[in-house]
Amino acid sequence: MRIHHLNCGCMCPIGGALFDGFSRGLTACLICHCLLVETNQGLVLIDTGFGERDVKAPLSRLSPFFMNLNRIKFEQKYTALAQIKQLGFDKSDVRHIVLTHLDFDHAGGLEDFPEATVHVMQSEIDAAHKCRGFISSQRYRPLQWDEVKQWKYYSPGGEPWFGFEAVRDLEGLPPEIFLIPLAGHTHGHAGIAIETPEGWLLHAGDAYFYRHEINTPKPHCTPGLRAYQWLMEVDRKARLYNQQRLRALSLSHSNDVRLFCSHDAIEFKTFADQNQPSSVTLG
Repeated sequence: MRIHHLNCGCMCPIGGALFDGFSRGLTACLICHCLLVETNQGLVLIDTGFGERDVKAPLSRLSPFFMNLNRIKFEQKYTALAQIKQLGFDKSDVRHIVLTHLDFDHAGGLEDFPEATVHVMQSEIDAAHKCRGFISSQRYRPLQWDEVKQWKYYSPGGEPWFGFEAVRDLEGLPPEIFLIPLAGHTHGHAGIAIETPEGWLLHAGDAYFYRHEINTPKPHCTPGLRAYQWLMEVDRKARLYNQQRLRALSLSHSNDVRLFCSHDAIEFKTFADQNQPSSVTLG
């Protein structure tokens, strides 16, 4: 099993270091951390970031509210499809896509891989179909996934993983890849756990946004990302509870599990540099 770290989106909200904690200018640098996993069952993509259709016609696919708030860079080089081709693969090689959730910046590339089966929590697709309230209607963009032909939906159950609920035995996928329900950001939000020879990787999606929210007994977050998490949460109690559990996991099992989130550029570079081969696109 070989894992490639891909940055499938670049967002530059106004605020600089007040968002990302490191930028010196007026704008920040937020990324979309995705994974491409080579398996005996073909390629598995973990989240997709923005897709080719988002890049070519963003106004027809995305919310103007989030386009302006996040100041998204619509460049083909950030798409998963472009990076997968650069690695020498074809879109038909992607047999499965596993999603943390269906937000516009995580599911935009689904239709770039028409032969792939998409795996997601049942509660997430249910929430996406309801779309109640302004944020819900803006975050879920059905045009990004209305042409997906093969879906697989899951509910929590099975043997726990480090005390977390787990969805194992995803259909058609190797047993080393499974879902960890982490509700709060969305109703059906999930992390993706991957067992590697070096230990576990956990793609925590948007369960946290900033590197200093975990791996420390004294967590802190930038004002911009703290506000964004508040804006996007559907269940504050669940979000904070799961974030606390991830923090505890990062401290008590640091030798066994490495965690990362979707949008922290520093965290992404650290993982991409440590895990070869990798594709690194920051800007």
